[in-house]
Amino acid sequence: MTASDSKDGIRLNKYIADSGTCSRREADKLISQGLVTIDHQPAELGSRVSEHQTVRIKDNVILPHDQPVYLVLYKPAGITCTTDSRRSDNIVDFVGYPERIYPIGRLDRDSEGLIFLTNDGNIVNKILRGGNRHEKEYKVTVDQPLTDAFLKGMANGVPILDTVTRPCQIYQIGPKQFKIILTQGLNRQIRRMCDAFGYTVTRLIRTRIMHVTLSGLKPGEWRQMTPREIHELHRLTRLSEKDPLRRP
Repeated sequence: MTASDSKDGIRLNKYIADSGTCSRREADKLISQGLVTIDHQPAELGSRVSEHQTVRIKDNVILPHDQPVYLVLYKPAGITCTTDSRRSDNIVDFVGYPERIYPIGRLDRDSEGLIFLTNDGNIVNKILRGGNRHEKEYKVTVDQPLTDAFLKGMANGVPILDTVTRPCQIYQIGPKQFKIILTQGLNRQIRRMCDAFGYTVTRLIRTRIMHVTLSGLKPGEWRQMTPREIHELHRLTRLSEKDPLRRP
């Protein structure tokens, strides 16, 4: 079944135009060029988009232009950062927000802690661009006592996934616990970094994304971002590319 087979929802070119990305005519050109997908499937002219589907242009998420919503969630372990309603553990159903929202980035199912959800597609793309080096802070517990060699090695960069992780800040806070601040988000990065030194992560909590922390939230709880947090979020992403479709 192709993305154009759905009879529900609105026409794809209108969906893209309503998001403020471009006009309907320009949207049709992007679709014809094979640059648009719906749930990772190539879109076609005349495709329609239903409420729970995800549209991307060149891998950039496109969300409808509604009143901006910015949520801060303390994701518990066992919840998956997906919008796929076929999964009973999907993060969108877990939050149960009355409007369509999308998680910014991922936090693997076994991990817990801070994650943003929003309907602001521009913010999604700006935060996720690794080149922007937005800080994320984690509290990590491992299965054996930490050593100076481990802490130094983690800080200097670790060969994983055919690359070397960026140098990072790391601080020991207990015999088997450390705090780490990353500016990139490779797949299961901290777990893979620890594995490289023979350590296994037993608990991982993301405690901060940029200027927003878990303060006041318990696992499973969420809140709206404050106006001050939203203002700072936009300030920190102001230098990001304004047009997610253009590359230098």
